[in-house]
Amino acid sequence: MSEVVEISRGGSKDEECSVCVAVKIRPLSSNELDDGCQSCLLVTPGYAQITTGQHTFTYDYVFGEEGLDPNFLYPRCISPLVDGLFRGYNATVFAYGQTGSGKTYTMGSEYKPGGRARGVIPDAINSIFDKMEKSAKDIEFSLRVSFVEIHKEELKDLLIGNLPPSAPRPAIHIRDAAGGGVSLYGATEREIHAREEMAAVLELGALCRSTASTNMNNRSSRSHAIFTITLEQRRVSNGTNGSGGNMGNMTNNDNDNDNDNEMDLDLPPSEVPDEDMYLCAKMHLVDLAGSERAKRTKAEGMRLKEGIHINRGLLALGNVINAIVDNHRHVPYRDSKLTRLLQDSLGGNSRTVMIACVSSADSNFEESTNTLRYADRARHIRNRPVVNRDPVAAALAQLRSQIAQLRSENISLRKMMQLEGKDLGLFLMG
Repeated sequence: MSEVVEISRGGSKDEECSVCVAVKIRPLSSNELDDGCQSCLLVTPGYAQITTGQHTFTYDYVFGEEGLDPNFLYPRCISPLVDGLFRGYNATVFAYGQTGSGKTYTMGSEYKPGGRARGVIPDAINSIFDKMEKSAKDIEFSLRVSFVEIHKEELKDLLIGNLPPSAPRPAIHIRDAAGGGVSLYGATEREIHAREEMAAVLELGALCRSTASTNMNNRSSRSHAIFTITLEQRRVSNGTNGSGGNMGNMTNNDNDNDNDNEMDLDLPPSEVPDEDMYLCAKMHLVDLAGSERAKRTKAEGMRLKEGIHINRGLLALGNVINAIVDNHRHVPYRDSKLTRLLQDSLGGNSRTVMIACVSSADSNFEESTNTLRYADRARHIRNRPVVNRDPVAAALAQLRSQIAQLRSENISLRKMMQLEGKDLGLFLMG
């Protein structure tokens, strides 16, 4: 079914956090070894540092080619985002790098049920269902997914299957959401009940994605793909709703003493605050198409046009990163559909991990250095993630907080008036 797929929405204020940047170094391929290529990237032992000639870059993590074992990428970088998803925080993971650097392999975008179950997306699917199964008694979950691609600056739904060339394709539009961020209008959202079902949806989307062979990659992604997981949580209430119970305690009797006048606004430790009874967060898993140089890919015709659109979108992404880091008043999110969709992931309401995929071969030195430079800049982006709560419950919680503050001020004023009254009485008696 076609629905509104919200990319983000506002919530309560929380602390800022930086974009986490992990570099994954692809080892030399058999073709590169046959061509006599050598490794041109030096990883500092014990540190997340990479040296390329005269430049040294520092990151949060470096995996592969004498850095950390690539198997640690998920538990170190992605698992904390999945944990935050269950606490109501939006999350984004995107893989960036030149064509053939291992982005799709790292993300696991082409995972098939029963096949190699490794990669960010299949690992995230397993983690999400493991957590849902553990909390099934206390929480009602609703899980939905969407899968779209940006091909030649056009948004395409990957979950409607391959349509005949003459068949009209449903239009997808990007619009501002009421609570902040952006929304996708017209994209299909599938409700998911089992991990096998989600894996099948991922496979369907991967089969419909635009790919082609180039001189540098036998199966080159010709589009940017965004796989979005939406997780809604409703806590099961035992007995009366916390909202009704606590509102009942908000009675005020002006004839009572000060202690009786204080409202019982604190919930018992066993209960969940009302604003956390409903949470809704999204996780965007983005497999970007690789940057290309036409001289090396030998692309012609349609492939060349695709490469131009790919590079244009990645250039817009680089301009957004630079504008945020340099504190420009205007950040050009609207220069491309890619940056528009990543608007909250870069400087907004999301916890974000960037995986910079690079080749260690000296034949790719220039492209790898450019990727490392952009990744270094991205580390300085500060996001403002918030817990995405039910807006009505959050408003009630804010009102309760204000009432509690006013009640406290009222009690303090009464005590001051009592003290002043005693002093006046002593004065008159004296």
